[in-house]
Amino acid sequence: MTALNDDPLYIGTRTFHSRLLVGTGKYKDLDETARAIETSGAEIVTVAVRRVNIGQNPDEPNLLDVVPPDRYTILPNTAGCHTAEEAVRTCRLARELLDGHNLVKLEVLAEHKTLYPDVTETLAAAKTLIDDGFDVMVYTSDDPILAKRFEDMGCVAVMPLAAPIGSGLGIRNPYNLRLIIEQARVPILVDAGVGTASDAAVAMELGCDGVLMNTAIAGANDPVLMASAMRKAIEAGREAYRAGRIPRKAYAAASSPLDGLIFD
Repeated sequence: MTALNDDPLYIGTRTFHSRLLVGTGKYKDLDETARAIETSGAEIVTVAVRRVNIGQNPDEPNLLDVVPPDRYTILPNTAGCHTAEEAVRTCRLARELLDGHNLVKLEVLAEHKTLYPDVTETLAAAKTLIDDGFDVMVYTSDDPILAKRFEDMGCVAVMPLAAPIGSGLGIRNPYNLRLIIEQARVPILVDAGVGTASDAAVAMELGCDGVLMNTAIAGANDPVLMASAMRKAIEAGREAYRAGRIPRKAYAAASSPLDGLIFD
């Protein structure tokens, strides 16, 4: 079996061994949050700065008490932002709260029904953040042209959706994901839409470098058990991709060789 240490994930100048990234929202309490994240094996934990306390509200429970930055790479995200200005302001606040931390997940949403990205505002925010010294992991649609544009402007990872955020619909357009992966020189991570372990495995078998999820784990009947399932699915999908699947064929092919058989 291939050891995880033999297949690292590089994002910007950072090196990771888990290809599962997890969020921190929707759990029933901080204890469940901590247990699910630990079970997932994730090293990168994304935090919605506008919705979760990481020090900006000193009189409230602090997420960082159960997800400590000395153990996890905290990935501030701009969930809930609908303009480039809001997203940039949120990232700068996170950098202050996290002592200069500059790795961020950028998302700028267009409207509430689909939570699809507003690409125009996302492009503007990405440029400002990159110019300001941030390492930007960007949430975008599954458009290969846009994915390439974000890469060319300097984003350290591109994160196309598989389906709308929180929908659990799984990989809706594997063909576009393949096109994005084929042309990429930076990590491509599926972000949004995963519902269960098989969805995560499919993403990895397509050649994605990782998967970010929150609702699929936190919204499960047993989040800790689902975190375990997702960890295994990511690892199995990655190994299957590296091993190389057999080609699809229209007709059967015997598993055993026919040479040397004795026929009456």
